[in-house]
Amino acid sequence: MDDAEVVILWGSNARAAHPIFFHRIIRAVRRGATLFCVDPRRSESSEWADLWLGIDVGSDIALSNAVAREILANGLENREFIERATLHFGEYAQSVEEWTLERGEEVTGVPAAAIRSLAHTYAKADRAQLCWTLGITEHHNATDNVLALINLALLCGHVGRYGSGLVPLRGQNNVQGGGDMGAIPNKFPGFQDVESDEIRGRFEAAWKASVPPRKGLHLTQMFEAMEEGHLRGLYVIGENPAESEADVNRARGLLEGLDFIVAQDIFLTRTAQMADVVFPAAADWCEAEGTVTSSERRVQRVRPALRPPGEARTDSHIICSLATAMGHDWGLPAAEEVWDEMRSLSPMHGGMSYRRLEENGGLQWPCYDEDHPGELFLHSRLWADPPGGPLAPFTPVEWVPPVDRLTEDYPVRLTTGRHLDSYNTGVQSGSLKSPIRIGGTIDISPEDCSEWGVSEGEEVRVTSRRGSITVPARVDESLRPGLVFMSLHFPEEVDINQLTIEAWDPKSGTAEFKATAVRVEKMPAPVG
Repeated sequence: MDDAEVVILWGSNARAAHPIFFHRIIRAVRRGATLFCVDPRRSESSEWADLWLGIDVGSDIALSNAVAREILANGLENREFIERATLHFGEYAQSVEEWTLERGEEVTGVPAAAIRSLAHTYAKADRAQLCWTLGITEHHNATDNVLALINLALLCGHVGRYGSGLVPLRGQNNVQGGGDMGAIPNKFPGFQDVESDEIRGRFEAAWKASVPPRKGLHLTQMFEAMEEGHLRGLYVIGENPAESEADVNRARGLLEGLDFIVAQDIFLTRTAQMADVVFPAAADWCEAEGTVTSSERRVQRVRPALRPPGEARTDSHIICSLATAMGHDWGLPAAEEVWDEMRSLSPMHGGMSYRRLEENGGLQWPCYDEDHPGELFLHSRLWADPPGGPLAPFTPVEWVPPVDRLTEDYPVRLTTGRHLDSYNTGVQSGSLKSPIRIGGTIDISPEDCSEWGVSEGEEVRVTSRRGSITVPARVDESLRPGLVFMSLHFPEEVDINQLTIEAWDPKSGTAEFKATAVRVEKMPAPVG
C-alpha cells in the first residue's frame, strides 16, 4: 500500500472505520499517490482525496461498468495480461458497452468527467490498490458489487503484483481468521467444500464422526428457518443479533419465540439477556492463547496478557467442557494442539507451526509445508508463464437499484456507517467515554435542514416501511440533499435497525443495511 501510485477507497470510510490502515494510505498519499474516494458522503476519508466521487447509494455496479467501458473505449486495458491470465473477457466487454460516461452519470450521479478521471488514472498506473468494505457488501447484490470491482482489477492487471491488488477491508477484528477456520456454513477450515465427499471424508476420519453432507444455514437463513418453525434453538457465540439484525423488531420477535437460547460472550448483551443459559467467555484477544489472521492473510500468535475474570473461560474451554457434559470427552486441549489438528487437515495452513509463526513474526497463507515461506501475493501465479492454476474469470454483472425504492411517501435515502470512536452495536465501546463522540443522531445536509425547517439537536421522526423512531438531528455538510446518515453504535438511544430492510444478497446472505427509504418529519410542537 505504501508504494501504490493510485489508491481507490470504494464504499469505505477508512479514516473512521479502519484508522490504522488509513495511516498507510496517508503514507502513500504523502509519497505522491493519487487517492480517489467513491462514497455517497463526502466522508472524513474524502478530505484526503484528490477526487471524491459522490455516488448515489446502490449504483456501484453502474459506476464500475462505466469505468470499464471508458477504459476499453480508449484502449487502456492490459491486453497482454487479459489474454494470458483471464477468461470470458469478450462477454464482459460486451456487457459494459452500453455504459457510456453519459449513462454512468445519469444512473450514479457522478459527473462524467470524474468517471473519466478515475478510469484513466487507474488504468494507466503501474501500481494501484482498489479497497472496499461494507459500503460495497451491505447490499442485496453485495457479491455482484464485489465482482464488478474484481473485473476492473483484471481489466488493468492490478492483481498479484507488488503495490497492486484488491483489498477487502474487514468489518471486524479476525473476521478473516473466522472464515479461514470454517466459521461459515459451507466450508471446512481452509475454505474446503463441505459437500465434497473426498474432503468431508478426510475430516470424518480425523474426527471419528460423521459430518452432514449438505451445507448449513447462514445467519439470514437461520432467521427464515425460525420464521418457518424449523429452527427452535440457538447457540450464539460473540454475536448480538437482537441489536445488529436488519428489521430488528422482526428479529427480536423470532428470537423470543425460540425454545432455547445459549449465549457465550464477554458482555451481557441484549441477546444474552434473552438467553436461557449464558456462558461468560474470556476476551480471547488478551486472555487466551491462539492465533489471529489479518486482512493480508497473515497468521500471528496471540498470548494472554491477563487472566480471565471470575468464572469466565476461553471459548475453546467452554466448548470442550460442553462436549464432555454431552457425553463426548474431548478433554481440554491446549491451543497449539487444536491448531496442529486444524493445519493437518487444511493444506493452506500446513506449514504454519507455532514455532515458525513465532520465528517469522507471522506467515501468510497459503503455506503448504514447513519449507514454504508463505505467499506474499495471493494471485502472483497469474503472472507466471504459463499461469499456475486456474485462470481468473471476468464476471459480467448487471446493475439493479436498491430494493427499498424511493417514493413520494419515503423520499429520502438513509445510509449507515461507523464513527471513529465507536464499534458495532456499542457493546464494547459504549461504556467508554470519548471526547469526539457524537452519539445517536440523524445527520442531514444543510439544504434539507433548511427546507424541512429542522435545526441542530431538534428531535425529528424518521419512518421507513418497517418502523419509526425519534432521533436528534445533526447538520452535516458532508451530505448531499436527499441523503441522510445514521450510525449503528447506539441502539439503546437510537434503534436504527427498526428502520433497515431485511432484503439480502442470495449469494452472501448480507442484508441491505446501506440503502433504506425513509421520510423525516418535524415533531409536533408541544401543547401549552
